[in-house]
Amino acid sequence: MKRQLILEDGTVFVGKAFGSEHEKAGEVVFNTGMTGYQEILSDPSYCAQIVTLTYPLIGNYGINRDDFESISPAIHGLIVKEAAIQPSNWRSEESLDTLLKANDIPGLEGIDTRKLTRMIRNYGTLKGKLCSMDVDVNDVVAELKSTSLPTNQVAQVSTKDPYHAPGRGHRVVLVDFGFKHGILENLIKRECDVIVVPYDTTAEEILRLRPDGIMLSNGPGDPENVPEGIEMIRHLVGKVPIFGICLGHQLLALACGAKSVKMKFGHRGSNHPVRELATGRIDITSQNHGYTIEAKSLEETRLEVTHVAVNDGTVEGVAHLDYPAFSVQYHPEASPGPEDANGLFQAFIEMIKDNKNGRNQQGNREGDSACQSVTM
Repeated sequence: MKRQLILEDGTVFVGKAFGSEHEKAGEVVFNTGMTGYQEILSDPSYCAQIVTLTYPLIGNYGINRDDFESISPAIHGLIVKEAAIQPSNWRSEESLDTLLKANDIPGLEGIDTRKLTRMIRNYGTLKGKLCSMDVDVNDVVAELKSTSLPTNQVAQVSTKDPYHAPGRGHRVVLVDFGFKHGILENLIKRECDVIVVPYDTTAEEILRLRPDGIMLSNGPGDPENVPEGIEMIRHLVGKVPIFGICLGHQLLALACGAKSVKMKFGHRGSNHPVRELATGRIDITSQNHGYTIEAKSLEETRLEVTHVAVNDGTVEGVAHLDYPAFSVQYHPEASPGPEDANGLFQAFIEMIKDNKNGRNQQGNREGDSACQSVTM
């Protein structure tokens, strides 16, 4: 059965349908990873997006029970050059097509994914819709042009109620803006006592949990659409050690007075080089974001840039000059991707230890004064 991708500029790609028969619209983006399609499909940061995978053969090692980054995938569609019908791997339990059908996600294969990727790189991300062949293209284009992208993705993917992953080590409150299971797995591996809370939990509610550290997770969309998170972080900086990842990184920066901007086509893949400014070390990282922190805006804050992207010079990490708080734009949990930056989790643990040993007492006394001068 044929299916078409219709873009808001009127471009049409016709290919073969797989997965769900449901028609869905979303922001069309691309990911350059050669492996990890299961983790990409289940990454909550792709909420409401239609993802094009640039590697030509997808689904060849099937789907297994261990590599999911969330229980309920929030992606709106998948586009590939070729979808493997019969996967071959000892861990495989079902095919890509079966997974998409079970989660009501439409797929499209057989189109020129190189052409689509070049379009996005040249003109930026575009709204698109995966449709049957009987729709009127002009009607769909008009619909896409008149429809705004959603702004409530974080609310869609965040947990509705707090829950506990008990451990014997430091207590870490993980604020769920759409976290990947790889983050929780890395905290549990370090014996942390983790409490996962919704994105709109207040600073007061978090502090009542008596955390030793706070993890700000990744998540979908524009950080400016999460004012609850910005306000919460503003009142936590200086009181408890903080580590932010991806959207959590952006929210920490906004809470301290920086600004975010939408990128032309974003960073999505598992091979993005990042330079640590202090040492010159280059890490190959996994990334998935469409917004970045404006470097110039950091000059008016108490944050310093710690990491930059080698390819385009965008901000990839910041640290607070006065308090135990740092964040990175990339994914140190590396699910999927290289593990070069995995040591950042241990750096967070060491920051917690230092804070407990009294090396950051000034921050504990002064509370959120680090960001009080910022006009939100």
